[in-house]
Amino acid sequence: MDSIVKISYNIIIMDNTVGSLTQLQRSLIIGSVLGDGHIRIMPGRKDAFLEINHFLKAKDYVDWKYSVLKNICDSEPKERETNEGRIAYCFFTKQDKEITEIYNLLYQDGKKIIPKELEINPIVLAVWLMDDGSKSNGSIYLNTQQFNMLDQKRLLHQLRLIGLNARLNRDKKYYRIRFLKESIPKLIEIVGPHIIPSMRYKIEL
Repeated sequence: MDSIVKISYNIIIMDNTVGSLTQLQRSLIIGSVLGDGHIRIMPGRKDAFLEINHFLKAKDYVDWKYSVLKNICDSEPKERETNEGRIAYCFFTKQDKEITEIYNLLYQDGKKIIPKELEINPIVLAVWLMDDGSKSNGSIYLNTQQFNMLDQKRLLHQLRLIGLNARLNRDKKYYRIRFLKESIPKLIEIVGPHIIPSMRYKIEL
């Protein structure tokens, strides 16, 4: 039987263990890769690791991610100066064979892709939204400009499978996902329990 684990910020999730990663950890990693996170394999190494890197203003969010992934990390998040002179806050996981499996699912020739077999669950969507979500004029967006048109259509299909209607919205020469207004209450119902307090502004219209 599934056990229920209560973690920081009173977020309650089902802790189904999948190999060495819990379901929460796996979902957080996938949601992060859909957003700002990156999985990397160093030259000459067998397995991949996850890099979490946000600006310092998202410190609470990075600390939450670290609290979930702590057992597969060697060191705590640290501040670093970017090439643009801004302060980032980041950490890295250890190399892990299951992270390599996620890399093989979500990357092709070192570039992020969306495979047909990708499944989006509430944790994946919540992390993705906290990473790459934005709002404007009563609408909520996912900034998916990094993905090509086929990949974005696959993402729209996966969102429909969990009851969310969205369409592609042109953003200059690229496209991003915009949730239809009638789907926003359902979106908030799905992700609301998993959004940490410092990121709730992304779903508060």
